[in-house]
Amino acid sequence: MDKKIYIVDDDESVIASLQNLLSSEGYLVSTFLSPSDFLAQTHYSMPSCLIVDLNMPGFDGFDVSLHLTGRGYSIPTIFLTGFGTIPITVRAMKAGAFEFLTKPVMPDDLLRVVSEALALSEKNADLFQEKLTLTERYNSLTPRETELMQLIIRGLLNKQIAAEMGISEITAKVHKRRVLDKMLVRSVPELVITAEKLGLLHH
Repeated sequence: MDKKIYIVDDDESVIASLQNLLSSEGYLVSTFLSPSDFLAQTHYSMPSCLIVDLNMPGFDGFDVSLHLTGRGYSIPTIFLTGFGTIPITVRAMKAGAFEFLTKPVMPDDLLRVVSEALALSEKNADLFQEKLTLTERYNSLTPRETELMQLIIRGLLNKQIAAEMGISEITAKVHKRRVLDKMLVRSVPELVITAEKLGLLHH
């Protein structure tokens, strides 16, 4: 299985040096000068990792990470920044950063972190793929169906769902069946398990 490294940075010299270093180690590298170019991809390889600059005009590395997560991708992310401050580091960790490195990055440090990130991606490939598949199903729901799914996983009965949404009980049942069908589950307990995997249950 080929492992891929994505690099997103608005500085061409940084991209060139990172690409040279990683390519010389035999890695497949895809580079992007803007977050929008990177996010325009319809599919991302797995296993993979992402190296993204935090400080880009208009759209920072955190935004890139959030967009990927929203689409169901669990790609270990290495944030790069010209100046590392404690608040930024904390924010990066909360955003699910795999690692946080300050520029100029030491080659040995980067190679070590990339190797660890790819190992994690490979180890969790099945889990990551399942999350992606479930997220794609969830994102196919209409806003109304999404609202209804939230009510189902909260344990509301058809009658309560109908009252909450201002629809008839029969309509609630039809919508509920459609949600189960779109999520490819046979029962409400299965739907709850899926919601748990998607991180939709608020404990």
